[in-house]
Amino acid sequence: MLTSLPWTPFYTQEGCIPSLSPNDVGHWVLALTLLFMISVWAFENYLNYRQVDAYSRTDFPKELELTLEAIEKGKNGGEKLLPKLRSKFSKSQAYGMDKIKFAIASDMFNIVESVASLLLGFMPYLWDIANHVGTEKILYIKVESEIGISLIFLLLMTIFGTVTSLPFELYSTFQIEKKHGFNKMTASLFIMDKIKSLLLTFIIGGPLLALMLKIIKWGGTHFYLYVWAFTLSFSVIMMTIYPLFIMPLFNKYESLPDGELKDSIVALSKKLDYPLKKLFVMDGSKRSSHSNAFMFGFGKNKRIVLFDTLLTQVDNDEILSILGHELGHWKLGHTKTNFIITQIYFGAAFYTFSLCYNSIELYSAFGFASPIPTLIALLIFFQTVWAPVDKILSFLMTIMSRSFEFAADRFSVDLKMSKELQRGLCKIHLENLGSMCPDRLYSTYHYSHPPLVERLKAMMDFDEKSKQS
Repeated sequence: MLTSLPWTPFYTQEGCIPSLSPNDVGHWVLALTLLFMISVWAFENYLNYRQVDAYSRTDFPKELELTLEAIEKGKNGGEKLLPKLRSKFSKSQAYGMDKIKFAIASDMFNIVESVASLLLGFMPYLWDIANHVGTEKILYIKVESEIGISLIFLLLMTIFGTVTSLPFELYSTFQIEKKHGFNKMTASLFIMDKIKSLLLTFIIGGPLLALMLKIIKWGGTHFYLYVWAFTLSFSVIMMTIYPLFIMPLFNKYESLPDGELKDSIVALSKKLDYPLKKLFVMDGSKRSSHSNAFMFGFGKNKRIVLFDTLLTQVDNDEILSILGHELGHWKLGHTKTNFIITQIYFGAAFYTFSLCYNSIELYSAFGFASPIPTLIALLIFFQTVWAPVDKILSFLMTIMSRSFEFAADRFSVDLKMSKELQRGLCKIHLENLGSMCPDRLYSTYHYSHPPLVERLKAMMDFDEKSKQS
């Protein structure tokens, strides 16, 4: 049914009765949602253009230069990193400029798509299509239950999202990353990765969604407690099965060869009481020349993974210092803290959702008729009521993450690995063409890790305090 009532989408479901009273929250909810979305986009776009100015600089950042000179002062022999950073500065700026311009373009597309979707009534239209597909046996089976229609809706949404995002993924991978020497992916590998990801979405996401919707229907007024318990259980299960069964679908994991590096990592793990069970090298180079290292595992079954690219970019003692930093996160309880905060986040979100679940005015503002499908209620809730909360919490988590990074750096310094970690971070920055002079507001808002110069200066301060104590 088409309508032109105030503050309602172009397409609404038959039976939808939008609020006409200016005193009713439902009358303004769509307008407020659009205002919030556009405001966030405008602010983030402003930060993007500040970053464009930062990437337009041609002079090497003085603060980074002075910091590296202080670090390498009195160093008569050995590798000098300042000249290397200077030589890569223009390439780093060019890479960053290409990425930020791409981000501006993709953000513009996303905001136009989101606004158009709300104004045109894309969600109620797609739900009606899903209902038609199910009841008319277009998939050769008749689907009439709400959960069944929800799964068809999820399928259509996934297909639509994949189609609209694919050009941006292709450009980022095969244009920007290839231009700057990072992409190692072939077209066939890209396609296979996409197929595997979609299959996993349907195989895992489908049953997960169906069970969650069932719990909400079954749980009564306190369903949020059962849903929270379900998401907690699922998180723990995924922490166990993801590294064992899903990660190997995309990459090959081989044991780190015996030698000095392996012995040093095992010794460091024992020193810190880290229950290391396996130590892997991952073939990250088949997709990108970017480097990384990470830890995973639940309980006493811990594993460490090194990208094969990392092994060629930094020395063994620098790898050990980087792992000292990562183990610092574990030793200082950062991993547990993040897990607990995530679970509290889900609990608060589902509790708040329970307060809005029966708000007919909220959902009719988006073109839906009563009774409201549970999946639609969830999607609209997270797009409206919870969106500002999520944005604020995301920023607070970014701030907390940066403080954790400084703490983990301090932990590595206390392990007497300061110089090695400083060199390692500089080399990784070199090889990955990391930003050497990010805009302060942009980095504060977006960076979960502090900029390189801030980390180097903090470690120098840690070193000085250690000498005085």
